Amino acid sequence: MQLDTAKEKGMKTDIEIAQEAKMVHIREVAKKLDIEEDYLDYYGKYKAKLTDELWEKIKDRPDGKLILVTAINPTPAGEGKTTTTVGLGQAFDKLGEKAVIALREPSLGPCFGIKGGAAGGGYAQVVPMDELNLHFTGDFHAITSANNLLAAMLDNHLQQGNELHIDPNQIVWKRCVDMNDRVLRNIVVGLGRPADGVVREDHFIITVASEIMAILCLAENMQDLKKRLSRIIVAYTYDGKPVTAGEIGAVGSMAALLKDAIRPNLIQTLENTPAFVHGGPFANIAHGCNSVRATKTALKLADYLITEAGFGADLGAEKFMDIKCRMTGLTPSAIVLVATVRALKYNGGVAKADLGAENLDALKKGICNLEKHIENLHKYGVPVVVTLNKFSSDTEAELAYVKDFCEERGCEFALSEVWEKGGEGGIELAKKVILATQKENHFHYLYDEKLSIKEKIRTIATEIYGAADVSYDPAAEKAIAKIEEIGYGQTPVCMAKNQYSLSDDPKKLGRPEGYTLHIREVYVSAGAGFVVAITGTVMTMPGLSKHPAALDIDVNDEGKIVGLF
Repeated sequence: MQLDTAKEKGMKTDIEIAQEAKMVHIREVAKKLDIEEDYLDYYGKYKAKLTDELWEKIKDRPDGKLILVTAINPTPAGEGKTTTTVGLGQAFDKLGEKAVIALREPSLGPCFGIKGGAAGGGYAQVVPMDELNLHFTGDFHAITSANNLLAAMLDNHLQQGNELHIDPNQIVWKRCVDMNDRVLRNIVVGLGRPADGVVREDHFIITVASEIMAILCLAENMQDLKKRLSRIIVAYTYDGKPVTAGEIGAVGSMAALLKDAIRPNLIQTLENTPAFVHGGPFANIAHGCNSVRATKTALKLADYLITEAGFGADLGAEKFMDIKCRMTGLTPSAIVLVATVRALKYNGGVAKADLGAENLDALKKGICNLEKHIENLHKYGVPVVVTLNKFSSDTEAELAYVKDFCEERGCEFALSEVWEKGGEGGIELAKKVILATQKENHFHYLYDEKLSIKEKIRTIATEIYGAADVSYDPAAEKAIAKIEEIGYGQTPVCMAKNQYSLSDDPKKLGRPEGYTLHIREVYVSAGAGFVVAITGTVMTMPGLSKHPAALDIDVNDEGKIVGLF
């Protein structure tokens, strides 16, 4: 069972466990999926990118079964969604099933910000953990470079005569950096001499919120990538007409920067189970899923693919179904919903310091958050398995209550002890998931994309978040009218919302109802193929906390990275 702190009773930290892992050469991991060495481009001994030729070889094979792992709303108590995903893949391996996991790449923002690394935990991790959390294979750097190249070419177009008649006050393309840096949210560029550029207000977002990230993760191949890049709207003319990256002439050079980044990465778990880790859009401000190329490739190579969507089911899972599956034709065979007793008690009003004590009253009060997520997932018609990521402080009475609660609502239930036991601790869960994939599946989307933008936002707000109504800032109202006028109204909606609550107020825990969801900003990501609606005070460029994780990260005298989660 998972301990309440990593160092309790002398247990090793996640990074210590990862650094002691007995990794095998990545070609041996590839053999488990019958991938020949010719289809691997090595990045050292333990990382590889898959070649384009591999897809051509396997594209006509039947698909394996797709299993989505999601969770309740995250709390400071922790849920362990990635840990569960990794451990479940290891458990499938122990059962003799041909399985692979697919995750997103971690952003440097959270690594040095509030949460540290993102590779799972305990004995359910992907490795090499430190390399994954830092520069990995350079995908994020390539995306950042492509994003900022487009920005530079846009500003250069203004400087060199502005033949497209771009209105500098209607430039919507923002620069990006993969770091939490709040002072870059709103800046002025072009100061200095006339040769230094046109003076205008500009903005930065974090790389994982960039449309380039979304495009890379949704593109089927290089041809699709270039088509999507060409559709990016970067600005509007003085007459209000959209100007695209294609018109700026940036598509070819951006594609050149992304040529290798579009190819999926292969690494391994602590138990040498194959893991695809590719792409990394946040789920609170972007669509929150790993790349389509990684997902589709994995489905051709294994009987089971276990993947996750970011943050709670109200964000990542909704977008997985209504955006990723809709655009690709993918169908999940089962959904795993992760919770912890501690997080449910936190939703019931218990302070973090007191979560170790049995408190059935708080559990009964806070379990409404889990209940709402179960109801939401059932709306998609896919079998659901609930798992509790077990902690040492959980009591038998608490575990029994959650089990009965889930089974009364038509969900399979299993405990997960993968943090402590690795794959062995996920055997019970794996068996329940396999059975769930064999049940009737009536998968469907939440809404028809042909509805108006407001109708789609209202459907998500009322059906998934539990809101009673939706309100809009005047700027959002104006943007919606413009988006529909230029022909992008009939696309999915990607909601940008805080992850801590079903509502747009992070302080409203449990199951808030009867509130009005507030839409602050709306814009179109034409290349990605969806409209983004920003709620409340959510930011596309996070800031660092008073004590960021960066203060605790170092390289010791032996050359090992320490403090990274």
